Amino acid sequence: METAITSPVAHRQAAPLFSRLRTAAGQADPFPIYRQLRAMGEVVAAPWGGHVVTSYDLCDRVLRNRQDFLEPDSGWRARQGEATRWTAASSREIGRTLPALNGEKHTRARRSAGGMFDRSTLETLLGPVSSITERLLDKLAERLAGGEADLHAVVSEELPVATIGHWFRLPPADFALLRDLTHKMAFPQELLPSASQLAEADEAVMMLQVYFRELVADRRRQPGDDPVSHWLATWDRIEPSREAADENAYDLALIVLLGALETTAALLSQLVLRLLEHPDQWDWLTHHPEDVPGAVEEALRYDPAIHVATRVARADTEIAGVAVRADDLVHLMVAAANRDPGRYDDPDTFTLHRQMPAHLSFGSGIHYCLGAPLARFEAQTLLRGLLQRFPRLTLARRPQWHPRVVFRRPRNLHVALF
Repeated sequence: METAITSPVAHRQAAPLFSRLRTAAGQADPFPIYRQLRAMGEVVAAPWGGHVVTSYDLCDRVLRNRQDFLEPDSGWRARQGEATRWTAASSREIGRTLPALNGEKHTRARRSAGGMFDRSTLETLLGPVSSITERLLDKLAERLAGGEADLHAVVSEELPVATIGHWFRLPPADFALLRDLTHKMAFPQELLPSASQLAEADEAVMMLQVYFRELVADRRRQPGDDPVSHWLATWDRIEPSREAADENAYDLALIVLLGALETTAALLSQLVLRLLEHPDQWDWLTHHPEDVPGAVEEALRYDPAIHVATRVARADTEIAGVAVRADDLVHLMVAAANRDPGRYDDPDTFTLHRQMPAHLSFGSGIHYCLGAPLARFEAQTLLRGLLQRFPRLTLARRPQWHPRVVFRRPRNLHVALF
């Protein structure tokens, strides 16, 4: 059950803040709300039960503590009962994948993935990602010739799916469908998804199951030089059951798609947005492209694609003196932690010259995001291309945002040339 030993006063204080966060207006600038939450204390009672953690040190500590805090895995989800969101078909499917595994299951799955985006893999993707980026920037240039363009739709939404599609050897005709299904699969991971959102996600997961199980079956029949074929070969060495090996390869393929598309698209647009909000820093980068990696890290700190990570307590424990019962939810507000004044000087200022750029945007500990190197690679490639081809790029108007809390996502990013 989602229960906790909390103060009723804290519930009343936090509830309106989370209500505002779950609106498009609140998502336009959620950071003042995070400051209000932090002012209540490092650990705050969540209105729906469980706890909210806002400080950098505590979030990092919980993320690294695999003895006391676990991912909400399939076993935990099953214990919540049939009438809860945790047992929706889409939620159960997510509970089977690598980011939601604990203990030996996580260790085996992580090992099977190998150096998923190691230096060798990124080197093989360098040419394709550069070519895809140039093609998308050509489209952006065509739109900008007409006055303004939606960079989020033209570039940010397209680069991640085209990159993964190339790596997986998927037909480009499938990209639009996969992108749409991925967006719907974010709903079960939100704080309080609605019944209609879960229904959309359940429908999406059924289609993704068919798609990726057919992909695995195809690579089983005709293995090639692609990651799904390599994962099948790896699992054949680990797992004596061919059916189980196929299922594990399917799980990896599914989570790579879900992780790489949803979060990277948001990262790309938020990176460009934050720089265009600071024209002096955009101009600096046009003359100092060597600072592009630092700009990506500062954008990740300042406004990450994932704002909340969730863990559950393995047994009765405490966080900073606050009692946490076994199976309680602990929501780590990583976007708030990334602006913790106890960690950063002037945390609400976006600056390319920050001396401590480390952040929690890709998590921490054993569940650190496997796709982080690829996301950084795509972001740096895109930013260099934009700076070179469109040094006079400017923000045409403020973007609109989806009313989501965990997976931050802009609806658009209209840009122009001045």
